[in-house]
Amino acid sequence: MKTTLAALALLALTACEAQPEGEPVARARIDGKTGPSSGTPTPAATLASQVESACRSIIFEDTPITHCLAVPDRHSIETALANGDTRYRSLKDYAAAHDGETVAFAMNAGIADEDGTPVGYFVEDAKRLHELQTGSGSGNFYMKPNGVFYGTGGKWHVRDTDWFLANVTDRPQFGTQSGPMLIIDGKIHPEIVHDGPSRKVRNAVGIDGEGRAHFVITNAPISFGKLARFYKNELEVENALFLDDTVSLLWNPATDRLDTGKPIGPILVVKKKASE
Repeated sequence: MKTTLAALALLALTACEAQPEGEPVARARIDGKTGPSSGTPTPAATLASQVESACRSIIFEDTPITHCLAVPDRHSIETALANGDTRYRSLKDYAAAHDGETVAFAMNAGIADEDGTPVGYFVEDAKRLHELQTGSGSGNFYMKPNGVFYGTGGKWHVRDTDWFLANVTDRPQFGTQSGPMLIIDGKIHPEIVHDGPSRKVRNAVGIDGEGRAHFVITNAPISFGKLARFYKNELEVENALFLDDTVSLLWNPATDRLDTGKPIGPILVVKKKASE
């Protein structure tokens, strides 16, 4: 792991920019309010929030990024789509229905259609709610290879869709499909250029050699190339998957960050294990 993560780990969420397209996203301050900060947190307050939070804000190539780490020994991961017959459609609604003390962080978990239905494969509590999508189409999802983030217990994986289809026979406890893959077996997706013109607030997930899940949400618009380089060069993951950019949101209870914006579909939730 490069020294960038440790050296630049600051909870400077107030530097966030809104998405350039669609409904504006409200990025929360450390105190939970939106808008510019009224002051700098004391060293004691900053240290306390860093110790408690699984997320850190850093700078990569002049772009502010929030990096959240899920560790199998300390966390569990699950997907969420609805509360009974009512879909959440926002992290705010999800947070209102769950105890923030048990949640390390949560973010939207892939591309959905207008009514919140996942575009691709989606599994919640070992129940398949949407089938694997192997067809072609337009948009980020179909920039092949796309892929699946899935897991059972403390074994979490990101794999491209063809590999998943050929090798995964047992249904996982959770799974969500999106696209494109950012990193495939340690290499950047062949169609992703170094720093392309498409710049949006984006979120993604990748798995490192120790089986840890690295969730990233950018706090300013970023290209696919820069985001892929962050995963490859700084996080050194073998496989990473883009999740969304039409709307990319984070709930971090430790810092009272609760993003709002356009309606979302599936949600990935990282929970603290009982020992935590």
